[in-house]
Amino acid sequence: MEKIVVTVGMTENNYSAYVNIGDGIAVATGKTFEELKKQMNEAVEFHLEGMREDGDEIPEVFNSEYELLFHFDPESLLRHYSGIFTNAALQRLTGINQRQIQRYASGVSKPRESQAKKIEEALHNLGKELLAVEL
Repeated sequence: MEKIVVTVGMTENNYSAYVNIGDGIAVATGKTFEELKKQMNEAVEFHLEGMREDGDEIPEVFNSEYELLFHFDPESLLRHYSGIFTNAALQRLTGINQRQIQRYASGVSKPRESQAKKIEEALHNLGKELLAVEL
């Protein structure tokens, strides 16, 4: 199954996302991430339907089974999980000062690539630990 990367960001009130499809772009917004995923799936299908009707060439990846892979920017990821991870918890996981994490989450500053990688790796490591838990 092919994976299609969808770029996710935040506006003041909504999640927003886009994906390149051939020479065009499909966009969607949603109040929640679940709503955004639904809207993006519909936007992609709508865009592909329009391309077919216009006789445009459909990129090969869309001619077989595909899955949308949602790629968060640091701000949208941190805001999305703010109800689950406190800045103090993220500091313990990443080693990044919680004031700095708050600056990333609020969009005041953007992390350097190495800092973004630290956040990503810390969350992946936590996920691996949680997958090993049995009750």
